[in-house]
Amino acid sequence: MIVKNLKILSQNVHKNSLIVNTLLEIQNQFDIIFIQELSWSEIHKIPSSSIHDGEPLMGTNHHPNWILFARIPLERLDSPRVIIYISICLSSLCFLLYKDIINHRDIILISFFNNNVCYYIMNVYSDSSHSALKYLQDTEVNIDNILLMTGDFNIRDSL
Repeated sequence: MIVKNLKILSQNVHKNSLIVNTLLEIQNQFDIIFIQELSWSEIHKIPSSSIHDGEPLMGTNHHPNWILFARIPLERLDSPRVIIYISICLSSLCFLLYKDIINHRDIILISFFNNNVCYYIMNVYSDSSHSALKYLQDTEVNIDNILLMTGDFNIRDSL
């Protein structure tokens, strides 16, 4: 499969899961959706031998027409603030999450193959302290073929 035109939507949803649900339902003209500031919360309880009411299963919105890529948090306060949804129509491109190259709650890097070439796309959310941008500046990573790096960078001019 050779991809000529990928249609990508990038949206900061301000932790509103209703916006994400709506995007996943109605945005069939896009191939990839980048989300920043998602809602990562308890989906439901799962049975547990140690917790009577069950252990909370944490996550975000899912939809059968989209493949979700998200960094799994190491602890409760480490929930991701960026995710990427890929249309299932593109599943033959073999998208892969690369948290071994970049492992930050505000940056997600995935790759895909097109015409035997590996390409990367990156979704970034930079908070008011610019932690993601500082991480990128301080991390020595050489990634060839970055097709797209986008997101919500929160860089405002002081004037």
